[in-house]
Amino acid sequence: MPSTVCLAGTLDTKGEEYAFVKERLIAAGVDVFVVDCGVLGAPHFEPEVSAAEVAEAAGIDLADFRGSTEGAGGRVTANEAMSRGLGVVLRDLVDAGKIQAVLGMGGTGGTDLTSGAFRTLPMGFPKLIVSTMASNNTRPYVGHSDMHMANAVTDIAGLNNVSRLVLANAAHSIAGMAMHYETTKALATGNEPLIAISMFGVTTPGVMRMREQLEAKGFQVVTFHAVGEGAGMEHLIDEGVIDGLIDFTLPEIINRWNDGIFDPGIDRMTAATRNNIPVVVVPGAAECFNFGAVDTIPEKYNVPERNVLIHNPNITSLQATPDELARLGEYIADHVNRSLGPKAMALPLAGLDNYFSEGSQWHGTDVSALFDAIRSTLNDDIELLEMDNNINDHEFADAVLGLFMERWDQHQAAK
Repeated sequence: MPSTVCLAGTLDTKGEEYAFVKERLIAAGVDVFVVDCGVLGAPHFEPEVSAAEVAEAAGIDLADFRGSTEGAGGRVTANEAMSRGLGVVLRDLVDAGKIQAVLGMGGTGGTDLTSGAFRTLPMGFPKLIVSTMASNNTRPYVGHSDMHMANAVTDIAGLNNVSRLVLANAAHSIAGMAMHYETTKALATGNEPLIAISMFGVTTPGVMRMREQLEAKGFQVVTFHAVGEGAGMEHLIDEGVIDGLIDFTLPEIINRWNDGIFDPGIDRMTAATRNNIPVVVVPGAAECFNFGAVDTIPEKYNVPERNVLIHNPNITSLQATPDELARLGEYIADHVNRSLGPKAMALPLAGLDNYFSEGSQWHGTDVSALFDAIRSTLNDDIELLEMDNNINDHEFADAVLGLFMERWDQHQAAK
């Protein structure tokens, strides 16, 4: 049986483009199932699911929004409601096995509508949006999902020699994903426990040391780059996907406080306070926050006390002040205190990352305010391991792994 791609979007304003993509999908050898989400007028061609049915799934009457005035609030409300309705329709189709992929297209409004629905679909289910926003900040649309976004290059407003190329490539891409969806699902069949570890470039050696040993012990390890992806890690903990956590790298906290480019968009370390999983926390790279190239650093932060370090031509690292370090220590220890599962902490007294290595610009930096705040805030019954090592030393990584395995065994024994 051919695989089926669901085309979802506004057939009133983007109908010509959706008709073109439908033709390309059929030519690529897949079936097409169309869901209309348009609120402004009649569809360009007949869909399998009408806009009225999508509205009904959201609990609204589409007629209430026909002809809404831009900027008056009605169309925004309609867009949000249609996104909810589309999510209901798509989840039913996926659960019934009727579609193997979904494709949407749009500008700001269409991208917001479709992405809100696509994000609710399971990890691994193929989802692609061709968007005028794909060359901009995509986090509001992608969120924590594995959704793909393709840059539309031109506005999605008619067919021409540029848009045909972009849309045809998108159609062929999603057709291939749909055809191989079952094969893709089969790749995620392991039953080994999944351990999450947060990582930065400057904490990579320690993480890699632990990952190798965890995998040798029969665990799967998923690392999260602490450039905002800690939000995805927290989301997967809340979803019950993660079985244990070594939160080894924490720069996202002060990035959030100081509007750095690696702000995760959430308060970090909260998922462990809602979920009973074994946790070991290390304040790796907690002292730094980040901006782009030097000329992008806000004036109030580009000062000598920040000891600006050029990580690469496009990323700069800045240091926390003693007051910020004390606040960080209290924040980190408080969240460990409130974590629900077996927990422990470890402090690498000779360096929180490779920036502290001998010969580096930050070698010898005093972060005692962080350590003191952790010591004074952490509950007495929580083990705190302190070692005169850099975070990336083998001895320290091995000790952190030992702490985690003890908590893992405690957690298993309590089940």
